[in-house]
Amino acid sequence: MNTEHRIPNTEMRAGVTLIIGTRKGLFVAASDLERLEWRLDGPHLAGYETYHAFRDPRDLTTAYAATRHEVWGAHIHKSRDGGHEWEVLPEVPHYPPQDESRRLKAIWHLAPGSASTPETLYAGIEPAGLFVSEDGAATWQPVPALNQHPTSDIWQPARGGLALHSIYVDPGDARRIYAAVSAGGVYRSDDGGSSWRPINRGVRADYLADPKPATGHCVHRLVMHPARPERLYQQSHSGTYRTDDGGESWIEITGDLPSDFGYAVATDPLDPDTVYVIPEESSHMRATVGGAITVYRSRDAGASWQPLSRGLPQHNAYVTVLREAIDVDGLEPCGIYFGTSTGHLFASADGGDSWQLIAGFLPKILSVNAAVTRGG
Repeated sequence: MNTEHRIPNTEMRAGVTLIIGTRKGLFVAASDLERLEWRLDGPHLAGYETYHAFRDPRDLTTAYAATRHEVWGAHIHKSRDGGHEWEVLPEVPHYPPQDESRRLKAIWHLAPGSASTPETLYAGIEPAGLFVSEDGAATWQPVPALNQHPTSDIWQPARGGLALHSIYVDPGDARRIYAAVSAGGVYRSDDGGSSWRPINRGVRADYLADPKPATGHCVHRLVMHPARPERLYQQSHSGTYRTDDGGESWIEITGDLPSDFGYAVATDPLDPDTVYVIPEESSHMRATVGGAITVYRSRDAGASWQPLSRGLPQHNAYVTVLREAIDVDGLEPCGIYFGTSTGHLFASADGGDSWQLIAGFLPKILSVNAAVTRGG
């Protein structure tokens, strides 16, 4: 495995690029389309806790990063060369300054708008709120219909805080938007954000007095299949779930997984029935089950699961894989990438059948984003 520390140039050559957000900055890993050898570049934004970073799928030369610094606070950074050079933007999404109870703590998630509005982005923040920018993250506006939703009074901080994350715009209908609140649940808008309703029917909440509430769920991660957007997968605090009707109802697919707890879930962009999860021991332990790093794959939409561990540590590897720390590249076969709390970055170029270590002993990995360029 090649682990050179500089990427020679930033031209749009064919290959796969990973943007890796960590507790101490951001790294970029690059490979050709074979995905066998990788070059690592960084750290960029050194010393900044990078909650989430991604290359914009509407324009792969543009990338965004949401960061937090103990002294200088939360920021959004923008790159115009795919993630190698970064500028800090002057504005961040936040509630009015007079709202002391909801002062910005962190920006948890950034998401692109529809392909028809290339300057639109969404941001999820802590304390929980959704914001939108229509000028490439230069300025931000709140989405009051969700931020002041009638059910928001029962949202409660989860262990990591009260935050909004996992934002998706339906590629076939830009007026349909999904967002997840931890702890609050999954919400959907069908009118471009003017109104929202909770969509949590069928999801267990064993930690609440009412185990099947309309809202109040601690959803850990939500993913939407890009080719079949009514199909979404969810890793909740209690179980793994699938919806085939845009969240109107959820089916639990935890099945024979070794635990109903975890954060990481991803789906193959070419196959809505293929989904990957990395279970963790329990809410109390929050580490890989039995100290073995194992990815579980289903090729039948969660009806059955296959453990995948070839090339992954199977002894005394008590690590956590966070919600943003897994991604897929959409190639055939699908490439899967995930990073751990110990700074180890793993990759599979064969749909999870085998794994290799791309980088080890980075700072704690908070997010991984994969982007494919075809050259030119």
